[in-house]
Formats: sequence, structure tokens, C-alpha cells
Amino acid sequence: MIQHHLKTRLLLGIIALGWLLVGAPLAHADEHRHADGRWLVLGGDIAEILGALDADINVVARDDTVLYPPEMAALPSVGYLRQLSAESVLSVQPDHVLAAGHAGPKEVLEQLEAVGLEVALINAPPSLDAMAEKVRAVGQLTNRSQEADALAATLNEKLDRLANLPALPSTRAMFIMQHSGLTPRAAGSNTAAHTALEAVGLENAFAEMQGYHSVGAEALAREAPTSWLSPNEGWQRWAERTHCGNCPAWR
Repeated sequence: MIQHHLKTRLLLGIIALGWLLVGAPLAHADEHRHADGRWLVLGGDIAEILGALDADINVVARDDTVLYPPEMAALPSVGYLRQLSAESVLSVQPDHVLAAGHAGPKEVLEQLEAVGLEVALINAPPSLDAMAEKVRAVGQLTNRSQEADALAATLNEKLDRLANLPALPSTRAMFIMQHSGLTPRAAGSNTAAHTALEAVGLENAFAEMQGYHSVGAEALAREAPTSWLSPNEGWQRWAERTHCGNCPAWR
């Protein structure tokens, strides 16, 4: 059972972090663009920032990782943002593509730019320090710079509160992610989930691996996490696959 102070710390961490995802240095959102036209949004973090900014843009489609806000989650999907195809993107006839930095493949994004689409990648490492600039970048691209500055200030205030919370007892935890019918995967280091775990004072049981990977019952027994976190139903599918109903993290 997670104690009350741990719940508070986790809540602050999740609100402040916004589940930022890893961005590769493919492009930078460093130029002002008009907010008119048809927009395709790729990345749950980007969609949530847009919702928080109340951006007045015509979003016509999303990728499978966009689960919030509800009005965006109800839009047509072009597939998983790491496995895009030019055909699926062009089928929704966007004028602009606003994407998390890890969207790809890179070749597909280059194809989209070659046919005249404006593609903006919001690059941010999986760190707390990068959050405010990421919010400001989205605000700049959607004519919401003033709102973005206010949101960035709020996030920084929450991060300060998080940093000043008392240290937690040592707890080994795991984070389970599942998207688009893919096999549920545990988060290793160099992921937003790892950053979130560290931010709330938890030890990532799978920190020795890089990125997100599928883990089985043997790895679970070896690493012995005592707590787990998941933003969706991924933990249920993972538990069924690994038969971990009696493991400490499940209880």
C-alpha cells in the first residue's frame, strides 16, 4: 500500500512532469508559425499541453498515444507516432504536423516536408528542467505564448514543491506502458517514466536497461519491484501475460 505522503509526492510529480517523452534532435520549434489550417498532433504530451493552453487551432487527427483531452482522443488516429507512414498522415490532409521529438521514422517526416507540410518537432530530453521550454515552444507555435509563460511558471512552482518534499523510504518500483495493442513494456533509464520515478523518490527496478522493453516473469522475479505504476490499462495486460497476480507489486 502506498502511504499518503508517497501518493502526494507521486501526484505532484505526475502533474508537474506531464509524462514528457524523449526527443531526438531532428528539428527545433524555434520559428513562429500561424495557428490556422489543419493540424495533426503527434504525442500525448503535446496534446495535453495544447489542452492546458486552450490553443485555438483546428486539430483534425492524432496518433495512438493521444488519450487526453477527450476531444482530441476522439479524433481519427494515424497510428503509433514512432511507426508513422506518409500515407496515413496524408489521408487526414493536414497543413501542419506538431509532434513530439521522437515521432518518426525520420524518413517519413522528411517525405511529409517534401510535399509541403509544415512539420514542427518539439524536442525535449526526459528531464524536469526541460518542461518549461517545451511548454513555451508549443505556445509559440500556436499563438499562445502568454498562456504558455503562465503554465511554465506554474510547472516550475510545482517542481519546487516536489524538490522540497521529505525523502521517501527506499522503494523499488516499475512503470508499465502500453500503446496501440503493443505488448506492455517496462520503462528503463533514459525515459520520461524513469525521470518521473526519480522525481518522486522511487528507485526504478529496471534502470539498468535503456528505454522501454517487454519484461517477463523471470525478470520480474529478479528485479523484485514492490510497487508499480501505469497510466492506463497496460498493467492489467502485463499482469495477465506474466502471471504475476501474487507478486508483491501486484498486491
